[in-house]
Amino acid sequence: MQDAANSWLAGGYRMTDLLVRNARLVAVMDAERTEIAGGWVAVTGGLVSGVGPAGSEPAGAARTVDAADCLVTPGLVNTHHHLYQNLTRAFGPALDGNLFDWLRTLYPLWARLDEEAAHVSAWVGLAELALSGCTTSTDHLYVHPVGGGDLISAEIAAATDLGMRFHPTRGSMSLGEKDGGLPPDSVVQTDDVILAESERLVAAHHDPSPGSMVRIGLAPCSPFSVSTELMTATAELAERLDVRLHTHLAEDVGEDAFCLEMFGMRPVDYFEHCGWGTDRSWIAHCVQPNAAEISRLGRWGTGVAHCPSSNMILGAGMAPVRELRAAGVPVGLGVDGSASADSGSMWTEVRNAMLMARLRDGQAGRGSLFTAREALAMATRGGASCLGRAGEIGELTVGACGDIAVWRLDGVAFAGAWSDPVEAWLRCGPLSAHHTIVAGRLVVEDGELRTSGTEQMLRDHRRIAEAMQA
Repeated sequence: MQDAANSWLAGGYRMTDLLVRNARLVAVMDAERTEIAGGWVAVTGGLVSGVGPAGSEPAGAARTVDAADCLVTPGLVNTHHHLYQNLTRAFGPALDGNLFDWLRTLYPLWARLDEEAAHVSAWVGLAELALSGCTTSTDHLYVHPVGGGDLISAEIAAATDLGMRFHPTRGSMSLGEKDGGLPPDSVVQTDDVILAESERLVAAHHDPSPGSMVRIGLAPCSPFSVSTELMTATAELAERLDVRLHTHLAEDVGEDAFCLEMFGMRPVDYFEHCGWGTDRSWIAHCVQPNAAEISRLGRWGTGVAHCPSSNMILGAGMAPVRELRAAGVPVGLGVDGSASADSGSMWTEVRNAMLMARLRDGQAGRGSLFTAREALAMATRGGASCLGRAGEIGELTVGACGDIAVWRLDGVAFAGAWSDPVEAWLRCGPLSAHHTIVAGRLVVEDGELRTSGTEQMLRDHRRIAEAMQA
């Protein structure tokens, strides 16, 4: 690993831009799960230019960050979110029922979404993620009210302002109540409009180059809100444009009944029927697959965004994470929308993923229960695979994106936690990131956002949220 760093530095590259040094432990999250006590990470030109043990650091870095008493990890990767939903956070009336009841309660509120609301909610939501050590986030915005404007571009502007790496997906709903779908007709669009807007956004914003800050995916909302024709045409469009596909799938038992009644098949069968059974796709939740369906997802290489907090709050069940991973399914983590998970903290999702897996598996035998390292792997390498960026994000190897989270392991909460920094990080919280670094730039420093304007954004957010809920 040090040879790689020396090779990089000897190859004519400029002086190191950022050096994170003196860490209690650096969890590299490479294929070998390398961990370096007292280690350091260097970033040059937005990419990791070196990583190694104490005493081998490059000299003369433009900026040095002391990580004493800190765990250093790759930045966390959020694979499923609905940023606009923080405008209806903890909306009590919506929780009196199942998933479908929850959606029917909130759809009329979300029908008031416009460009300002999308921009402000995205800014606040991405800031919250950054404070929790997240450096890359996707978003699934599927509510596009008539006259609402260009909501996805408004979100991208927020991510650019904050300096976050962003993978928004052009969500869609085409099957309104009059067609037998779940959403109100005021928030659905025709297939032609959805496909044209999808192609326009990819042309305007998608950057497929290594180290890119923005990539677009295509994301019909769910089997109960879009037509079969749209699901199929979207898969064909994604293939032509070479972008990723995302949707909700197998989230709730009610979805099984809906798909059997509407399509004569279970959700995963329908998914394959529409041409989505591929490694271009990743799906949200996947709580209710059976063993044969898990095996098929693994063969396809279709990723899963596991959303433990949302699944618990909505009572959807416990996703079969161990079985999915054993079948070769790439599994990442998602905070989901802040109208179900409510907290937009990736650290919380990592912890809840560990606890839920241990609860679900029970006493399966000594040494077989889910560990903090497995949860960290899902939040980093697993998320990178879901987003099609394995080897580029989610690890601190030479040439990967310079996205780093630095976590303090001192103070009252960590007194006595000396045997294992990774287990301490997840078991002794709650915890926010001390520093969050994206492409070598500090987005969060000493636990605070580096950008200005937070208070004004919060005032705007309150005004919009109160109007939406009035």
